Amino acid sequence: MASSLISYEPATGAELWSGETGDAGAEVALARAAFPDWAARSVSYRTESLRRFANVVRQREGEFADLIARETGKPLWEAKTEVAAVVNKVDISISAYAERTPKRSLEAALGNKVAVRHKPHGVLAVLGPYNFPAHLPNGHIVPALIAGNAVVFKPSEKTSAVGALLVRCYHEAGIPEGTVRLLLGGPEQGRALAAEANIDGLLFTGSARAGQALHRQFADTPQKILALELGGNNPLVVWEGKDIAAAATIIVQSAFLSAGQRCTAARRLIVRAGEEEALVAEIVRLMDRLIVDHPHAEPAPFMGPVIDNGAADLLQEQFLGLMMKGGRVIRRLERPRAGLPFLTPALVDVTDVADRPDEELFGPVLQMVRVESFDEALAEANHTRFGLAASLLGGSPKLYDRFWSEVRAGVINWNKPTNGAPSNAPFGGVGLSGNHRPSAFYAADYCAYPVTSSETEIARASIAEGLRDPNLLED
Repeated sequence: MASSLISYEPATGAELWSGETGDAGAEVALARAAFPDWAARSVSYRTESLRRFANVVRQREGEFADLIARETGKPLWEAKTEVAAVVNKVDISISAYAERTPKRSLEAALGNKVAVRHKPHGVLAVLGPYNFPAHLPNGHIVPALIAGNAVVFKPSEKTSAVGALLVRCYHEAGIPEGTVRLLLGGPEQGRALAAEANIDGLLFTGSARAGQALHRQFADTPQKILALELGGNNPLVVWEGKDIAAAATIIVQSAFLSAGQRCTAARRLIVRAGEEEALVAEIVRLMDRLIVDHPHAEPAPFMGPVIDNGAADLLQEQFLGLMMKGGRVIRRLERPRAGLPFLTPALVDVTDVADRPDEELFGPVLQMVRVESFDEALAEANHTRFGLAASLLGGSPKLYDRFWSEVRAGVINWNKPTNGAPSNAPFGGVGLSGNHRPSAFYAADYCAYPVTSSETEIARASIAEGLRDPNLLED
């Protein structure tokens, strides 16, 4: 029996939206029935359908951004950038499909030809996160549709309203309703969708813990594609930096944009011991200026609340745990509004914490580690099971070359924030940050599979060795 699903505004606690949970099996069956017709359409037909989708989103930009801001708590200006990313993803994915999955013909001996073409997998399940409830699932759905797949999309139960609007935009663009299905629900529906025998793959963005569970679940089904885009415990190393103000700005952007709710957010700030005082003072000065407020506030806030009170409670517990282990608080993680998940940005020196937890603190908490040498800085940067993003601020080209060579991460930047990866390049990590199926521009790779064909118009065949002489055969 369907149950009610309710979404709340993090900034106010008010009910925003409600709907009924769906049935995974029924949604997959509808997508399976719609798949053959969609796959039979030409690539040009499918790409034009997606371009119409981009126009629908563009026309509803204000409504879309407002809903994202209300349901996630992120500032309206940031929600607008997410809507723009949804629109831009279409042209990027069209280019990626052409580049990553082209039709190729190769000449072989005796006039034969070898052709390489690509086929869609079939029905792909997409599980979306709450931090970018439109952009990140859209980054799976658009390339999946271009490739000819049908999709069943389950948004996070915390951002179901945005998920519902996203799917409505696909349908308004003329993409058949069976081709993109919306499954509403919580973890139970997500597990049911992942376990559906009739899906051909799962595209997931979320926590490393959930990704590990999915990896174990899919171990017995190697015929199904599994693309995991997971989190990170990302290091940001400052070394021989000359512009302290610029470094502090990049650090604050890396750690606290989206209230720290980005998988690429800087979690660990690694600095040279004895040379960090001026930098820390500038970081704190900037942190104290950050406006934390509701999405539509004036003046516009830098960051809003985290997604809900449960997330805020967990972050406070994790911050307290660092303090109890010996962390020296530079700026405390405060809860300025009772009953609401607003948190102030925090900075804690964890150099003397011997058993620092290798976890993704998914919020506005930055941990600082002081080291004596660049060798130690590299060792500390790699002292994690994750490997998503890493950044070096300062240093020479030679030092950056070494940093790039020795740091284990899928996104490595120099004098740039750890977050804000470009959509026209691959995006993914190593370790617990993914399963070597990078998304963004490379999403085309896991949305279709290559087929190699040897072809000729006239059948010719001979067996050159291993046959008896026909003249010696008995009658």
